[in-house]
Amino acid sequence: MTDISLGMPQLPAPDYPAEVRERLAADAAEVIARYPDSRSALLPLLHLTQSQEGYVSRTGIRFCADVLGLTTAEVTAVATFYTMYRRKPSGDYQVGVCTNTLCAVMGGDAIFDELKEHLGVGNNETTPDGKVTLEHIECNAACDYAPVVMVNWEFFDNQTPESAKAMVDDLLAGRPVAPTRGAPLCTYKDTARILAGFPDEREGAVEASGGAGHASLIGLRIARGESPQLGKVVHQRAEATTEEGSDDGDR
Repeated sequence: MTDISLGMPQLPAPDYPAEVRERLAADAAEVIARYPDSRSALLPLLHLTQSQEGYVSRTGIRFCADVLGLTTAEVTAVATFYTMYRRKPSGDYQVGVCTNTLCAVMGGDAIFDELKEHLGVGNNETTPDGKVTLEHIECNAACDYAPVVMVNWEFFDNQTPESAKAMVDDLLAGRPVAPTRGAPLCTYKDTARILAGFPDEREGAVEASGGAGHASLIGLRIARGESPQLGKVVHQRAEATTEEGSDDGDR
């Protein structure tokens, strides 16, 4: 007779070591205090557990449930809904290739296929050294820079298969890699802690985060009647309306 598995996890989940739980509990208390209802802190607490293990483990789910007075089923329902929460161990650098419509037709599909072959991994798999996890991701609201690759949620714009492969080679070799815009890279665990709402204490990192990129602002500038090259070329809508009103009054 062969063993039959229904795919159910062993219960109960193990707890964190005492010193780890004490530290996380202190951080969790700080997060929970930000909200009038403690269960509203679930999303940042899931990021907090990722900062400990690099993914949301059964232990992390148990921890969130305990400190928020929820069931593990309630926590699991949230953790499995959002793709930013990893469900298995992953690499120091999460390399996500956008394969949504515009990025795909601009070369995202080709980038993803070549990175899979180059790294020797499939979707949502990690290189043997534990440094890089590759996955295809949905739209990251950067269509004006397509095709886009993200590393730990920092933007690498206007990528090609060659530039993407050179970037992951640098990550694997431990060489410095800078996003095309945004804060300098840090590990996935460090990124998770920042997403949990704790300050990024690296010098200059916050200032480097910046705002919208040049390409993202073109439409806004045109709507304002401006041109980056020619200066102001037409009236803003409000000004045009005022002038038209004045003309009508003169008549």
